[in-house]
Amino acid sequence: MSFENVHYVNMFLGLGAILLQILSVLVLLMLVFWRKGNPILRFIKNNFLPIGFLITFGAVLTSFFYSDIMGYVPCIYCWWDRVLIFPQAAIFGIAWLRKDRNAFWYSLVLTVFGLYKSLQHLRLYYYGEGGAPCDASGVSCVQRLVSEFGGYISIPMLAFTGFFALATLLLVVHFYKKEN
Repeated sequence: MSFENVHYVNMFLGLGAILLQILSVLVLLMLVFWRKGNPILRFIKNNFLPIGFLITFGAVLTSFFYSDIMGYVPCIYCWWDRVLIFPQAAIFGIAWLRKDRNAFWYSLVLTVFGLYKSLQHLRLYYYGEGGAPCDASGVSCVQRLVSEFGGYISIPMLAFTGFFALATLLLVVHFYKKEN
């Protein structure tokens, strides 16, 4: 893949991540300030299984793109992100087919740990020391493989965005009550 095409893919994924971040913040604000009779929150709560599947499946495809097509070797934090997001695509996909709303509970634990690990990765990536390898594999957790929008969009930021959007989804499912 040429450098120009990679740049366009990174820009597309970056714009998608920024849009997902904005939507997540807006949904959180609605959850706090405009709960009563909110059709958007009702829609999200009623359709959280397909929405969760789209978020997680998109994260899986993005991960596969960077590792299998671009050849980027994942660092230890990226592996943790994968361990915590990949099963959720299966969980949400099966739950969507079976209409099993208990997927909330299965996803909750993985999402909380994923959010924690991605925040650790972001801290290391943006504020960490040098480019030394994080572990014995020799892969650096701070290597700038993707850097769009002034460095704001990176692989750790893409992972964080997926977990943040999932956390927002789960907060709506848990706290938005239909009688509101």
